[in-house]
Amino acid sequence: MKNPMLEAVSLVLEKLLFISNFKFFSSGAPGEDKAGNTLYEINSFLRGDVLEVPRTHLTHYGIYLGDNRVAHMMPDILLALTDDKGLTQKVVSNKRLILGVIGRVASIRVDTVEDFAYGAEILVNHLDRSLKKKALLNEEVAQRAEKLLGLTPYSLLWNNCEHFVTYCRFGTAISPQADKFCENVKIIIRDQRSVLASAVLGLASILCLGLASYTTLPAIFIPFFLWMAG
Repeated sequence: MKNPMLEAVSLVLEKLLFISNFKFFSSGAPGEDKAGNTLYEINSFLRGDVLEVPRTHLTHYGIYLGDNRVAHMMPDILLALTDDKGLTQKVVSNKRLILGVIGRVASIRVDTVEDFAYGAEILVNHLDRSLKKKALLNEEVAQRAEKLLGLTPYSLLWNNCEHFVTYCRFGTAISPQADKFCENVKIIIRDQRSVLASAVLGLASILCLGLASYTTLPAIFIPFFLWMAG
């Protein structure tokens, strides 16, 4: 049975990660006409390679399938609204992506290298070095990606594009980006100044909005939980 408290904490953390990295979706995001003439060394990519596209705060990942095709996980709210593949197969716009993150709906889809990268620099198999893990054979990596094509639930913390790629490449779904964010949240929680800050904000909300349950309870419980967690 799922713990409602853990689910609530997970949801809050996901929204914080989404907000803290909002520039990721607005800088070089899908649907924008950016560097349309960028040329990529497609002939240098091997089937099963991990392609990485650095953004402002996050990195987007995909698996190269050959023939200028990249499998990657993309949030897309349109998937929850229609089954028309003629619409959903179009390049995911910025609005569709953001709403897909909020709605937690995505697909593992195939796009061209150009549509995958949107003019950004592409790194190849950088995860192999950064994670220091032994990769599976390239053909097995590509086959794993192809088997997962289609609709999938989306979570910034538990099931994002990095989880998809690391599962295909190494056999284990992990996301150092999400782990790093959680570690930063832990540091903030353990810092006793966050308790004082939350108490001050709670008191200010009571003074501005009046003494009511929706102001008093958060003003009491948020500093208390931060203090206990610290």
